[in-house]
Amino acid sequence: MAKELQGSFQVTILEAGDEFQPFTFSIDKLAGLRKTGLFLDERMISMLFPAMRVQKAASDMVLVHGRCTGGTTTLATGSALRCDEGLLKIGIQLDEEFEELAQEIPLSTDHEKYWSSQTKTLFDACAQLGFKPTPTAKLVDFDRCVHCGRCVLGCCTGAKWDSRRLLAESIEKGAVLKTSCKVTKLGIDCSNNTVHAVYAKEGRKQMAYSADLVVLAAGGLGTPIILERSGITCEAALFVDPVLCVAAPYPGAGQDCHIPMPFIMQRDGYMLSPYMDYLSFFFNKSWRMPSSDMLSMMVKLSDASFGISRTRKVEKELTLTDQERLKAGVSDCKTILRKMGVAEGDMFLGTLNAGHPGGMLPLTSEEQKSFHNRRLPENLYIADATLLPESMGNPPIWTILALAKRIAKVCMAAAVDL
Repeated sequence: MAKELQGSFQVTILEAGDEFQPFTFSIDKLAGLRKTGLFLDERMISMLFPAMRVQKAASDMVLVHGRCTGGTTTLATGSALRCDEGLLKIGIQLDEEFEELAQEIPLSTDHEKYWSSQTKTLFDACAQLGFKPTPTAKLVDFDRCVHCGRCVLGCCTGAKWDSRRLLAESIEKGAVLKTSCKVTKLGIDCSNNTVHAVYAKEGRKQMAYSADLVVLAAGGLGTPIILERSGITCEAALFVDPVLCVAAPYPGAGQDCHIPMPFIMQRDGYMLSPYMDYLSFFFNKSWRMPSSDMLSMMVKLSDASFGISRTRKVEKELTLTDQERLKAGVSDCKTILRKMGVAEGDMFLGTLNAGHPGGMLPLTSEEQKSFHNRRLPENLYIADATLLPESMGNPPIWTILALAKRIAKVCMAAAVDL
């Protein structure tokens, strides 16, 4: 949004976090500390890696997001899938935006030629079982990739795309970026139904920013909180795309040193993919073996839009349908691991976690042109997963980028009237 709007507007970007820094600690050395009992709670990860923030839902599901320049894109696997089925159902078609993105941010499946023998064997096993695996399109320049397997901990070489590149383009065009500037609420003028101020904390200072146009993009957990504090009611329709991994000892697997999610398999209400879950590795007592000697399969669930993000806690439970789908996904993972020669008694589960929140102010067919909910002040737009009408159960970055492109065009058109 900042990149597209800068020039037509003088854009100021308020970022709650600091400049992103990749996680540089040695995984092996930190793994040795697990026996000391220091890693008691997943929320402690921010002590080592400030960009990664962890909350727990009332159900103890672990919720992960990024607070830094680049946001959660810095912690993603770099996967790019078009998952706009929910938007198409309400009449929103983004073909033009997806085509524009493909010209600006190249996708690639070139990682196939770097697959290890274990990854190839796993892919073949999944194909033989009828799961129809497909290599994952990635936002990665594989000529620069060193195949360290640490995509979700921040790319140290810059091979993986993240939205800091868009920030850099915005700033080069004249936008102003303010880090460590946490937006708390919006000041709304009821007389003309507009936002007259954006209130934020900068250290101990309370700041107020005025603007002709305000775009809120604090993520599927953060945006609803800011709206609620500002007197704008959201819906209890939070989805989070829960993830659960099934793992087993597998000497020499080397999964920790290869690109995460190299291929995916779409199922009914969930997807499957190979994935080394570092949260489980550090904080789950079952995951105590060396990361190089483990084989892990992920279930990513398309969960029901049922939950809410509040200031002090997130209320999110899995419905009975969600639970049944999760069980089916776990069963599929066990079938794959058995095909790889793993005994079922050696398999163990990871920690239930999630990192794709959204849905608490979902778009409807009424907003297919305006992209503006009637609850919002006239000069306030949202440009994140809060708008998505349903869970994707898949990596959402590519679809959110396309959605933001369209909203930027809507804002540009509306600028004539501001």
